[in-house]
Amino acid sequence: MFFSFDGIDGVGKSTQLDLFSEWLRTAGHKVVSCRDPGSTELGESIRGILLNDFQTPICRPSEMLLYMAARAQMVEQVIRPALAAGQVVVSDRFLLANVAYQGYAGGMDVDTLWSVGQVATGGLEPDLTFVLDMPLDKAAARMQRELDRMELQGDRFRELLRAGYLAEAARRPEKIAVIDASGPVPEVQNQIRQAASRFVKPL
Repeated sequence: MFFSFDGIDGVGKSTQLDLFSEWLRTAGHKVVSCRDPGSTELGESIRGILLNDFQTPICRPSEMLLYMAARAQMVEQVIRPALAAGQVVVSDRFLLANVAYQGYAGGMDVDTLWSVGQVATGGLEPDLTFVLDMPLDKAAARMQRELDRMELQGDRFRELLRAGYLAEAARRPEKIAVIDASGPVPEVQNQIRQAASRFVKPL
């Protein structure tokens, strides 16, 4: 099984991913957690460029291709071996993030991004992606830290980003579950577990 978590920044992905992974382990599954971009030497190097390099100009197509390169390495080095070993993979973001960030918010063609993503991943996609959703002002209020390069693109960018996630969820309801992330942490986690229940069986 392969799950991913996505959504605008500030919705609580890391917290919910950790709780979900622990639930899977309690059910008897071996779990591999990863983050996109990252989780490999190449991926972490690319992550540093994409999120923390404020000096180097990066156009949208280059930005997209850097994400794709990091993802290709993670699929080859981390995800496919884990799945082949019968483990459950839980990823902090995956291809949907490119579709939302560089597509809906960044102006690139959405279908082209899906197509390039199929090449980068060798056709691998999550069984289910959880899109954690909440109003922009609530998400922004949670981000009490220094923002990275992607997070500093403004309110209009974030509006388009959220709209993109919801549009793709409407297009692919069998693959994307929208989770109301505005409530208490346990309630949000319960929604996630319910959505995953058709895939997760105790061992």
